[in-house]
Amino acid sequence: MTLTGFSGIVVVILFVGTMIAFYLIKRDADRTELREIRGYRKLTREIGRSVESGTQMHLSLGWGGITGSESASALAGLSILKQIIKESAVCDYPPVASSGDATVAILSEDTIRDTSQAINIQTGHRSTGELVGLTPFSYAAGTLTTIRSPQVSANVLTGWYGNEVIYLTSAGERQGTPVIAGTADLPSQAIMYASATDPLIGEELFVGGAYLGGGKIYEASVNAQDIFRWIVIGLILLGAVLNLLGVMDPFSSLLGGVR
Repeated sequence: MTLTGFSGIVVVILFVGTMIAFYLIKRDADRTELREIRGYRKLTREIGRSVESGTQMHLSLGWGGITGSESASALAGLSILKQIIKESAVCDYPPVASSGDATVAILSEDTIRDTSQAINIQTGHRSTGELVGLTPFSYAAGTLTTIRSPQVSANVLTGWYGNEVIYLTSAGERQGTPVIAGTADLPSQAIMYASATDPLIGEELFVGGAYLGGGKIYEASVNAQDIFRWIVIGLILLGAVLNLLGVMDPFSSLLGGVR
């Protein structure tokens, strides 16, 4: 195993340990105060609006699968889908989830069905987990039909996308429906920031469970993310200072994968 791989395992173990520690410390406390993220505040309002108006929310899970680097975005989207279903339990129409990967489509359908059964509501016989295209642009073309539906009152884009995401955000703007969008792909993030009404930047995509009332373990994960963010910032600044002083960067071996 390379030193980079070993250090990655250590970071994961430390993160999980920190998250569990925050959960045990705050499990009996009131809800943790979290910094405001505009996208989730808008999403909460749109869930209430869909319930009151009898409309439907559309969650796009992108075209990425769950076996590669894009898996984190898809899993974050499924977590947000679960919370949306819980919050819109009394809505006339269940949320519709579109995806461009067969496995994610099955997982989205399972998430809708299992969550609905857990809170004793029925979604009916029609499918609400849709597989609309197996390539990036075919997925975008198929998703446009859902976005343009007059029954859809808001769109949430949480998954893996490419440059084709501009078609989805632009379609939402033309329909006059809010677009809350986030992804782990950096070029797509830039497009979303410029074209979505409420973009989710960086790690904001992965904290949906905490902001939508998922529970203490989700809030603990946000606290752990904050700790590790400052650690990473400190390491970057330390490395920059060492390079300015002409000292060998002690972290270069980790980045280079020395055995």
